Amino acid sequence: MNKAAKSNDSNAKTGRKRATSYDVAELAGVSQSAVSRVFQDGASASTAMRDRVMAAAAKLGYRPNAIARGLITQRSDMVAVVISKLTNLYYPEVLVQLTQRFSERGVRVLLFALERESDTGNVIEQMLQYRVDGILTAAIFTPAQLSTIINAHIPVVFYNRTLKDQLVSSVRCDQQEGERWLVDELVNAGHKSFGIVEGPADSVVSIERKVGALDELAEMGIDDVTTVSGDYGYETGRQCFAELVEKHGSPPDAVIAANDVMAIGCIDEAREAFGLQVPDDISIVGFDGVGPARYAAYDVTTVRQPVERMTESAAAMLLERIENPDLSPEKRSFSGIPIRGGSARLLPEDA
Repeated sequence: MNKAAKSNDSNAKTGRKRATSYDVAELAGVSQSAVSRVFQDGASASTAMRDRVMAAAAKLGYRPNAIARGLITQRSDMVAVVISKLTNLYYPEVLVQLTQRFSERGVRVLLFALERESDTGNVIEQMLQYRVDGILTAAIFTPAQLSTIINAHIPVVFYNRTLKDQLVSSVRCDQQEGERWLVDELVNAGHKSFGIVEGPADSVVSIERKVGALDELAEMGIDDVTTVSGDYGYETGRQCFAELVEKHGSPPDAVIAANDVMAIGCIDEAREAFGLQVPDDISIVGFDGVGPARYAAYDVTTVRQPVERMTESAAAMLLERIENPDLSPEKRSFSGIPIRGGSARLLPEDA
C-alpha cells in the first residue's frame, strides 16, 4: 500500500478526511518536496508544477500545516506584540500598522495586552511557551525578565521606549523634543501658569513627556506649575482638570496633557463644568495626534507620532534580528510632527 493510500486509510479509520502533502504529490504526479516548495514563500517552482500542485490541493482540500512546518524550520512565524490596556486611542493604529507590516512578510502577530505596563511578568512564560520568533514590546521588561528572554535566544525590540542602562534595540518618538516645542510655543505666546496632566506612574512614555515639559518650563523661567496624575483615559482627563483647578486655586493659563485623549477630557471639563472658552480663557495641548484630536470640536494642538515610519522601522528591525541574531543592538529615534490646532492660543507662525 502506497503512502497516499495509507494516509487515506488512516483518515478513514479516525473519521478524519484531512489530506496530506503526500496525497497532493501523488495526485499531481510530483514529489512531496515539490509540494513543499510550492507552498513555501520564496522557494523555486515552475509555473506548470505550481499549477498542477495547486489544482490537486484544491481538489483534496489540502492546506499546509504551519505547526508541522515550524517543527522542521525551527520557526513559528509568529511574533509577540506586548501593549498595555491603559494606553490610548493611538495604539489601535499602531497595532493595525504592525500587523500589516508583519503579514506582508508572512509573519503572524500574537497579541499580549497587559492591564498595566508593569504587568510584564505575567506574559513572559506564555511567550516562551508559544515559541515566538521575536518580541516587539510597548512595555518595559525588568533586567531579569529581559535576561530570561535573551537566554531563550528570542530577539526583542522596544516600541516607543527603551532601557537606558542596557544595550537593547528600540524605535521611539522623541517625547522630550515634542514637549519642548509645546512649552516653547505656549510660553512665547504669554502663558505664565501651567498645569501638567501626567499618565500612569509606570508609563515610561508619560515620565519622559513630564520630564521634558518640566525641564523646558524651568529653562524658560516658569515656576508656576501644578501637576496631577491620570491614566491616559478621557474620564480621568476630566477629573484631572477639576483637580488642577482645585490645587492651583484657579484655572492655569495652559494645560499640558500627556496624551490627546486626556487633553480632550480636559477641554470638555473646562467648557462644561467651568464655563471656560478654549483657547480664549485657557490653552490645552496633548500628544500623539490621534484621530479624535482633529475633530472640529477639539482641534487639539499636539505632537503627532510618525506611526507609519515607526512601525515600519520596528518591524524591519525585529525581522532582521530574527534572521541574523548576531546583529548588534540599535536605537532609532524619530521626531514628532508639531500640529498647531485651535485648542491653544499661540502666536502666528510667522511672528
